Amino acid sequence: MKMIFLLGFVVSLFFTACSSTPIPKAVKIDATASKVDYLKEVKPILEKRCVTCHSCYNSPCQAKMSSFEGVDRGASKLLVYDALRLTAASPTRLFIDAKSTEGWRKKEFYSLTQSPDSNATHNDSIMMHLLYDKKEHPELIGEYAPESDELICPRNKEELGEYFEEKPNHGMPYGFPAIKESEYETLAAWLHQGAKGPTKEEQLKLETPSSQASLEIKKWEDFFNKSDAKHKMTARYLYEHLYLAHIYFSTAKGEYYELVRSYTPSGVQPQIIPTLRPFDDPEVSVFYYRFVKIHSTIVHKTHMVFKFDDRVLTRFHELFIKPKWDKKPYEVGYDAEISSNSFVAFEQIPVRSRYQFLLDNAHYIIQTFIRGPVCRGQMALNVIHDHFWIMFQDPDADMAVLHPELLKEQAYNLALPIKNVDRSVFQVFSDEYRERYEAYYKVKEELITKEFPQGMSLDAIWKGDKPSDAPLLTIYRHFDSASVHKGVIGEEPRTMWVIDYAQLERIYYNLVAGYDVFGNITHQTNIRRYMDFLRIEGELNFLSFMPSEKRFSMLKSWYIGDKELETRKNIRISLLGDTIAYKTENEKNEFINMVVNGHILKSTDIKFDTLNYIAPDEKTPCIPKSYKIDADFIEAARSLTLSGSGFTTFMTDSGANNIFLRIDMSDGTYITKNLVINRWHDNVNSLFNGKGVLDSSKDTMDILNFSVGSYPNAFVVLKEKDLADFIGLMKNMTGTDEEIGRLKKYFVSRSDKQFWEVFDWFQKDYYKKDSLRAGLYDLNRYARTVWNSK
Repeated sequence: MKMIFLLGFVVSLFFTACSSTPIPKAVKIDATASKVDYLKEVKPILEKRCVTCHSCYNSPCQAKMSSFEGVDRGASKLLVYDALRLTAASPTRLFIDAKSTEGWRKKEFYSLTQSPDSNATHNDSIMMHLLYDKKEHPELIGEYAPESDELICPRNKEELGEYFEEKPNHGMPYGFPAIKESEYETLAAWLHQGAKGPTKEEQLKLETPSSQASLEIKKWEDFFNKSDAKHKMTARYLYEHLYLAHIYFSTAKGEYYELVRSYTPSGVQPQIIPTLRPFDDPEVSVFYYRFVKIHSTIVHKTHMVFKFDDRVLTRFHELFIKPKWDKKPYEVGYDAEISSNSFVAFEQIPVRSRYQFLLDNAHYIIQTFIRGPVCRGQMALNVIHDHFWIMFQDPDADMAVLHPELLKEQAYNLALPIKNVDRSVFQVFSDEYRERYEAYYKVKEELITKEFPQGMSLDAIWKGDKPSDAPLLTIYRHFDSASVHKGVIGEEPRTMWVIDYAQLERIYYNLVAGYDVFGNITHQTNIRRYMDFLRIEGELNFLSFMPSEKRFSMLKSWYIGDKELETRKNIRISLLGDTIAYKTENEKNEFINMVVNGHILKSTDIKFDTLNYIAPDEKTPCIPKSYKIDADFIEAARSLTLSGSGFTTFMTDSGANNIFLRIDMSDGTYITKNLVINRWHDNVNSLFNGKGVLDSSKDTMDILNFSVGSYPNAFVVLKEKDLADFIGLMKNMTGTDEEIGRLKKYFVSRSDKQFWEVFDWFQKDYYKKDSLRAGLYDLNRYARTVWNSK
């Protein structure tokens, strides 16, 4: 008996010791008689200081602050990003997977704004504690990386106590300066008053289209919901490619809409059908395409704009309704075997119509898988180089357009690993889809050789049909995010792609329509592996325009150290003839010059970048001895773009890839630039690419005149008088402590007292320059280390 008592005493001591973490006391709130208005007072603060990190799947603890519905939903300990999960997770998409507070509580979300222990003078909500902790402990210590830091995601006071003990100086905003005292008082009063959202009338106004938009919506919903098979299959194809778009009507400025599948028809509140992917079975015999007004904060990383007007409607008719289809139009069911293979699901629609739609909207289509809904894309993005240019096969030289039977006969080999999101873990590294892909590619190459035995001329490159077209696109990868831009931006990249119809459609369905962030390891890994094949196909398409004897050696230069490359000799890379007669030994440069300067439609206004692009016959730019005229600064800036510059060589952190620069001129004006670092990779052909394929001595920098990307890695603010010192430091630094100390005075640390002022300036400047496409920047990937700028 004594032993039992003693054991119980020891156990109680153990648990008492384990629970010794102090529990935070409720926060005292200064009483206010005035009611705090959510839309007018609270929402602007949340947008400026919270949504910058809490707006997508990458929001820490899934706390999404971009709408009151997200604020009310709260937070969760469940991981969205988990590339190693054995079974698919239940999705947690705001507005879709639960429609009420109770629904989210059943999905293990907990409130950040409510607490039963609050009283007349004190507030005990998690959000209040996190704000108060930052107010009391504003100093930033160490490093802050909210996407990768191991977070407790506290759901009660006990866990809050553990969080504050384990992570001192980690209140909210996480890793940034505290909000202003007036902002703190507003949020505190709002929380204390019950954290109420918009009134019913205000919410209705938020969700209701304007009268101008309503007219457009009626016209477009009539088009999308016509009952004949031709219109139905057209609407289905368009929906599967536009479901991510932020659609806008020129008559309704500032309003954006999403195209959804709804249980309810026009004239009734839309009820979204909650399928995982746009081609999944809606599991109802009748549904409707509807437009839903977006009332969440517009954030840049998901803001992909698509204009709907009469011209676009006419174009859709020209492409899909007027032409005679390959078969009499008929409706296709949603069996997964069919719906997950667009070449089967839409085989009746002329290939030329489908491809021309993608070309008409090439910038948007590429943007969907460069940005897309995933928000955090390192696993998907380590399959591409940091900088490359894209061209497109002309429809009159595209094998699928010239021989539509190719897609039908190769439908099995063209299938993607997207049929389901929960495949057996034993299929993680299956070569099934690789073998299918190689079988298709062999047939396609044989067909090309038969069709163009002497090789393809420049006319096989799509030149564009109208000024708004984007026959050339630039891709920048910023480690775990990326951006796409019309034209040939930056230096001449190491690799280039030519994309044909079948490749473009597969890239889209593989990375966008068919990708599920909640899928298991097999789903995510196989999609990543398949993208290797699609990248190589784009590169091989480009190489087919190069001299046949040089194609394989050029390919090898893009895949340094890749042991599998020799096995790719079986790909018929050198069989196609040489139609283009080159005059120099630098055929790649000569080819892209012919495309840009003499082939593409002039009205597209695509030209080489005069700052970053250095022609082979140009003199290598260098730092001038003195700065007397503007040309001296331009020459110095051009020298910074070259490999071997000090900053790119020694500042190799992945968190320094996209830098926003402001130069304060002596006359009171400003100049803004984006400094984009292009990291060298020996090859990007492995799922496990790491630092072993990097070579900082070959890294380069592009200096751009426009905002690039959604995630600033750093802000730089300098005076005109310091520009020469800054350029010299960036060019010649060797990584010494003294140099880094000098550099820090120009770079804005996340701990800087003026940080929010600087951030607000850049954000406002972006809205001013591009109000249609601008959105809120995301600060989750801002330079994680704290430093003293002085």
